[in-house]
Amino acid sequence: KFYCKDTFPLQEIHSYSMLEGWLIRISATNMIYIDPVAGEPPLVEGDIAASKITDPCTSRGCLWNKWSDGVYIPYYIANQNGSCPVVLRGLESFSGFSCIRFRPYQSGDYERLSIESRDGCWSYVGRQGGGQIVSLSRQGCIYHSTVQHELLHLGFNHEQTRSDDNHIQVVWNNILDEMKHNFNKIATLNQGNSYDHNSAMQYHRTAFSKNGLPTMVPIPNSSVSFGQATQMNKNDIDRLNRLYKC
Repeated sequence: KFYCKDTFPLQEIHSYSMLEGWLIRISATNMIYIDPVAGEPPLVEGDIAASKITDPCTSRGCLWNKWSDGVYIPYYIANQNGSCPVVLRGLESFSGFSCIRFRPYQSGDYERLSIESRDGCWSYVGRQGGGQIVSLSRQGCIYHSTVQHELLHLGFNHEQTRSDDNHIQVVWNNILDEMKHNFNKIATLNQGNSYDHNSAMQYHRTAFSKNGLPTMVPIPNSSVSFGQATQMNKNDIDRLNRLYKC
């Protein structure tokens, strides 16, 4: 069962009491409210939080643990209010085509996702250990495609940074100078899948543009549409299943 919750009974708070980055408030009725404190992590590629794990799921221990019947990832939805149904739909969609199972946080869960309305849409790459944040701001991030995109960062980086990319020409002169690093190639786990212009992880044609002109042009056909995915496609799903051996 998927659900939204923004309070926990008193007896359940012990597992959150040592979590960095949280403000714990006790109400007059002995309910404990758990809120993120100010401060955002630095971002790379626009929506990836910088972390101690710098490579894209090639580090030992980067994947979430797999059990005999699936990969269970605890989650907690904080301060989302009316956006909750969209977030839940995105979480639940993974169980329909993979062995990934997002389940509500339970007392004692050490590793978990905290899905919060922070500043923008962002996530960490891979499992960080302990509690980690997925930011889905109520202002601009509550779309099915965005929820799936940020959750896919639990295993993958963006398509245009793939180590085997020869399907996108980067137009460096059109990119904001301070954003050019977002187009550098990095070592990635491609799972034997070819480049996919229609992947949910592909950025749009004018991402980080300084003049409104394209920053990426597809090769060899420059007129190919890309970066317009509204949900994960077959290749995204296949890549995810190969990564977790579903």
